[in-house]
Amino acid sequence: MRRNSKGFLLFVILAVFALIAAGCNSGGGEEGSGSGSSSAVDIGIVLPTKDEPRWVQDEERFKAALADSDYSTEILFSQGSSAKEKENVEALLNKGIKVLIITPHDGAAAAAAVEAAKQDDVTVIAYDRLITDTDAVDYYVTFDSLAVGAAQAQYLVDNAEGSGVPLYLYAGASSDNNAFLFFQGAWEVLQPKIADGTFKIANSSQAEALKDTKELNRDQLSQIIGQVTTNWDPNESKNKAQTHLTSVGDDMKGNVAILAPNDGTARSIADVFASDTAVTDYLITGQDAEKASVQYIIDEKQSMTVFKDVRTLVEDAMGMAVEIMDGNTPETTGSYDNGMTEVKAKQTDVIVVDKENVKAELIDSEYYKADEFTGLE
Repeated sequence: MRRNSKGFLLFVILAVFALIAAGCNSGGGEEGSGSGSSSAVDIGIVLPTKDEPRWVQDEERFKAALADSDYSTEILFSQGSSAKEKENVEALLNKGIKVLIITPHDGAAAAAAVEAAKQDDVTVIAYDRLITDTDAVDYYVTFDSLAVGAAQAQYLVDNAEGSGVPLYLYAGASSDNNAFLFFQGAWEVLQPKIADGTFKIANSSQAEALKDTKELNRDQLSQIIGQVTTNWDPNESKNKAQTHLTSVGDDMKGNVAILAPNDGTARSIADVFASDTAVTDYLITGQDAEKASVQYIIDEKQSMTVFKDVRTLVEDAMGMAVEIMDGNTPETTGSYDNGMTEVKAKQTDVIVVDKENVKAELIDSEYYKADEFTGLE
């Protein structure tokens, strides 16, 4: 029997196309860090970097909070790049998000990314850092940043001994609005004690020039922060501290007080001061209750940290996102001026932790486990 060769060839071609189509439709989409897949996402979360323990910690808290969520989610990291941050937001918009939770790398540069989100009718929640100079931010979930700085400064005031105590000032990144708020909160507590001679500024001519001014405007804050910024970078903090100690005389050593903006910078700065034989003792502040700094506090290498319970902040952010997804108006407790609009905010309280209460606040509360540390009493 003769086979119809044209018909058979057509059958083979169609079979091949069918196999190719099946392969293309078989998946291969990349899963996000949350509970959603690459095909559709309800809530997008963009965090600034995986290179700081704080944000890795936040990721884990978000994952835990999202475990039982009815809404699909995805977490992306921007790795300290505003360009990557914008790409992340665009990728999430392409997946159909309805709510964007974002911690900006640079508060001003992030405006373009969130404006694109608003054009897609996405509700924008700034998380822990305010996005500035745009009206495309709907809500802000944060710790009270002024209170953080004030708590750091008050610890130095309460624990400094005598008068004429050399005071070393350090700040976060000038691109981060929170760095201004932290420093402002600290300055308003420190300034009267600088004016009355309790402290003498060791490492900032701009701060020295403004020592009689309690309420600094943005430009004045910028002048000081420009001199003492760490950019939230431990290596930059170390280099800056070394430069400062090299440039001063022994009259600016002895027992000193150090305003360090967060735990990562505090450890680097503390190591430098501890290695200088002319520094007999030091008080140094911190922030975030990072595990390594908790050990430093136990070992008396760091004086204190401001504990910001990320569990509560994550719950506030996710609670707000779910309320929005459910069609409700979320609860707020205040507002922040971002340079263009008043952004409604939900604020979370902060706690000062030192060696006296580290166990009660961080171990007994089950934030950390006791066996993660040595020398804990």
